[in-house]
Amino acid sequence: MQIVIDWDGTVTERDTLMLTLRHFVEPAVLEPLEAELDAALADATITHREVMEREFATLTASLDEVVAFLLERACVRPGFAEFVERFDPLILSSSFYETIEPVLSREGVVARLRANHAEPSADGWRIRWVSDSECATCGEPCKRASLPDGPFVYVGDGYSDRCAALAAERVFARDALSVYLEGQGIAFEPFVDFRSLISALS
Repeated sequence: MQIVIDWDGTVTERDTLMLTLRHFVEPAVLEPLEAELDAALADATITHREVMEREFATLTASLDEVVAFLLERACVRPGFAEFVERFDPLILSSSFYETIEPVLSREGVVARLRANHAEPSADGWRIRWVSDSECATCGEPCKRASLPDGPFVYVGDGYSDRCAALAAERVFARDALSVYLEGQGIAFEPFVDFRSLISALS
């Protein structure tokens, strides 16, 4: 069975998108915007894609600056390299090739990756969407169209993982995704790190 894993907050211990925004965007700009967007997302008056577009429009740092920051700060969960070598998962992320690949290289990991692309600019970053496509199931752009054919295991942690997780044969979840699935009455197993996941899948 194929295995699909999220990146931010799943492979990484902290969400690298939020780490980046909170480091490079002034709190006076980011904090009220986050509050506004979180409320709109909860009310279903905005999509996750629109949230990301508005947030990253405030980011004016260069790609080199962001990559250097993430190489210093981004930590992956224990057992990740061993897990990739053993199970060859697909990393399916709403984040960016340009910020994920350097961290994979730092870890000495070669993995299948499907993600979006960042177009950095001094006027604000723009996103070229690849992995988040319009979805007939949830009604907004999501990861479902990028899932592999056939049965799969899904591992995730957040809002962007909801629709994809609902299509999986088996789900390992943490944080906001586990809260959502529990509220929907959907069975899942807790995800702690990749060492425990190796044991669960072996």
